[in-house]
Amino acid sequence: MELNNVKDAAAETPAATAALLPAPADSGSQVDVLIAGAGPTGLALAIDLTRRGLRALVVERQQTLSPGARGTGHQPRSLEVYDDLGLLDAVRAAGGPYPEIGLWRDGRLVESLTAIERYEPTPATPYANILMVPLFRAVELFHDRLRELGGEVRFGTELTTFAQDTEGVTATLRGPDGASRPLRARYLVAADGGRSTVRRALGITMSGPSLEEGAALLADLRVDGLDRDHWHRWVLPDERGMVMMLPLARTDLFQVFVIVLDETPDPSEEGTRAALARHTHLTPEQIGEVRWTSVYRPRAARADTFRAGRVFLAGDAAHIHSPAGGQGLNTGVQDAYNLGWKLGQVLRHGAPDTLLDSYETERLPIADHILDTSTRLHRNRTWRRSRDLHQLGIGYPDSPLTQELRPHVPASAPHAGDRAPDAPCTAPDGTPVRLFDLLRGPHFTLLALGDVELDTAALPADPTVLRLVRAAGPAPDLLDPHGHLRDAYGPDSALYLIRPDGYIAWAAPAEGAEDRVAKALRSFFGEGALGAAG
Repeated sequence: MELNNVKDAAAETPAATAALLPAPADSGSQVDVLIAGAGPTGLALAIDLTRRGLRALVVERQQTLSPGARGTGHQPRSLEVYDDLGLLDAVRAAGGPYPEIGLWRDGRLVESLTAIERYEPTPATPYANILMVPLFRAVELFHDRLRELGGEVRFGTELTTFAQDTEGVTATLRGPDGASRPLRARYLVAADGGRSTVRRALGITMSGPSLEEGAALLADLRVDGLDRDHWHRWVLPDERGMVMMLPLARTDLFQVFVIVLDETPDPSEEGTRAALARHTHLTPEQIGEVRWTSVYRPRAARADTFRAGRVFLAGDAAHIHSPAGGQGLNTGVQDAYNLGWKLGQVLRHGAPDTLLDSYETERLPIADHILDTSTRLHRNRTWRRSRDLHQLGIGYPDSPLTQELRPHVPASAPHAGDRAPDAPCTAPDGTPVRLFDLLRGPHFTLLALGDVELDTAALPADPTVLRLVRAAGPAPDLLDPHGHLRDAYGPDSALYLIRPDGYIAWAAPAEGAEDRVAKALRSFFGEGALGAAG
């Protein structure tokens, strides 16, 4: 479940300016990408950029990372992203499954219901279930990974003004000491939440479906007298509202959600205790430490554009969702994952700036789909969640970056634009290796299946740019003794160019593939990076 403390900011005064100006003579210190906001979106983007050898600076006006549990659900597609970014082991160690719903009536637990379906992993989908990790723990792990890579977050630092020109963005940052200093960046990414200062400064409006008015009390606290094997729920008489208490995995805390139609939430410690005593069988004395509280107001909206020159919107700054279905956090992380590799190609490998236009082209329809899904679930008030929310089916078949060159694609094979499935294989010496192991990293992957002739001299030799993986032929990199690769990709010989974010950019039949590879690569690299392939 993804929760955002969103207020209507339309009447607030913009705190930044975004005029198109000539490049300044003295712009202070410099970074490749300035990221406003140290939530999961901003941190995921910084991780991806930093591992590419780029200098990304995250500024966060708060003194610390988010203290609240907020969004707790990490979908299977996000777990695949974490696998690539070097986060998965830590995130899995910090998380756990969602328990069954426990319904209370008249002080008794009267019924248990399955809320979130569980599925068995498959060779193509190794992470099959949503994982519960409270946001306060997730962002700690993201921050730890960023620091491990040498990246930086400046806390207590606010982006107050910015102006962009043809070469970059000049920002003014006000630090913890109150002093303002200039900083120069090639690009600016707004990951500063639903009330984004950057978005408002750009004059970008948001629109979306209307949700019923109301407010809910959100809190993280300790409770005596409740088991941790259920997601406890109390439904109020006459459908006036409900109380939910979720035991947060790997903690002794519960996440509390109280929504009552005819009450104004009081987020004070006393107000929280009183609300729980009023609407559940718990007494105020059973409520222990109240760690964090907030008032949540439902809102659903999407920014009209995700790019304005050298400034990009990502995460809640670009789209705000109902928490129903646990889509918001995951969509923001995947915004970052989509944008990160494209910034890397432009800044490190000389790709044209127009590659960055595909960020909006690809992610805006996804935001619309997620907005529709979460709004439908919000209005239906259904509790059951299944694999249609896992985000594994998201793809980019209509992207200008996608090319499907095979005239007849077997039903068993993925198409260009689809997520590249995993496959457990072996190395030639018999060592077990997953396809995901070879995809992991900031490079493109050229997967050659079957009898495909390739002149490797015409390909970039640097494996940090492009990795060639042969699954057949006289010198294969992969063997498929159990047929998992064949099951995932089909029986025909073919070439797949897999993007750094794990989607198939280009698929071609074996015949004539050699002449097509260089042309496909030119969409993503400058001439210097391609060398002979250019």
